[in-house]
Amino acid sequence: MTNTYKPEGMAVETAENRERLISRAAAERAFASGAILEAPAVMCDSELSLSVDLGFSRGVIPKDEAIYLMGNEKFKDIAVLTRVGKTVCFKITGFERQNGEPIVMLSRRKAQLEFVENGLPQMKNGDIIDARITHCESFGAFADVGCGIVALMPIDCISVSRITHPKERFFDGMFIKAAVRCRDAETGRLFLSHKELLGTFAENCAAFSAGQTVAGTVRGVEPYGVFVELAPNLAGLADVRDGIVSGQSATVYIKSIFPERMKIKLVILDVGEPSRPPKKFDYFIKEGRIERWVYSPPESKKTIETVF
Repeated sequence: MTNTYKPEGMAVETAENRERLISRAAAERAFASGAILEAPAVMCDSELSLSVDLGFSRGVIPKDEAIYLMGNEKFKDIAVLTRVGKTVCFKITGFERQNGEPIVMLSRRKAQLEFVENGLPQMKNGDIIDARITHCESFGAFADVGCGIVALMPIDCISVSRITHPKERFFDGMFIKAAVRCRDAETGRLFLSHKELLGTFAENCAAFSAGQTVAGTVRGVEPYGVFVELAPNLAGLADVRDGIVSGQSATVYIKSIFPERMKIKLVILDVGEPSRPPKKFDYFIKEGRIERWVYSPPESKKTIETVF
């Protein structure tokens, strides 16, 4: 599936968006067509109205038009205040003058409502969509799946390689690909997955071979060994070594690879500074829909799979 409605920030620099905000006349045409536009919110006043820089004029999103509340959600001031300095989506609702200044009235809520009514129902389990990370919690990452509407990606759906916190994989504002995992029947909210896009054991192993010395990241220290991530969906096990902590970068020697057991034996040669999240991912799946994904290779007696 290709998103018709994009996460906030994806369309702001497109030619189509810029052309619709190049002048008052262009904005009037966008108003008549009901187009969803994007521009940066630059200020929030004491009444929680957002000022938006449209280029040719100042736009205003009143408090009541700043956010669409789903289900039993309650309005929170912080949800508006944190829009300042970020790109917001909106529909133009009218043109006014305030104290002699021409003002363009905007509604983010109407843009979000259109997505909830028309875009969200079209997203099916297994669909590959664009998303933008909004914030991370210990239990998972929240991501904008369209017009600022947020879905949850549980931590165990982020990658096959173990992580202790989503911040080890994502940063706020990061654009990613994601798969629709399921939908909550009561609230309509989506749940996302990510690991299926990062490749199977065999696909990841194709980049490595026994005898190589490569860079990795320590992802877990257990009494029986140290887990070192070689790729987001691939990790190996090394013998315990004093002074190593999770999150450190590591230089490792690949001693052996056992596809039938999905095991990689490593030797840690050196450790360094804490690793940072990648700026982007090399996805093995970038579009379309997944019905069933199998991580484990054919020769493995253990099957690791996702059925959407």
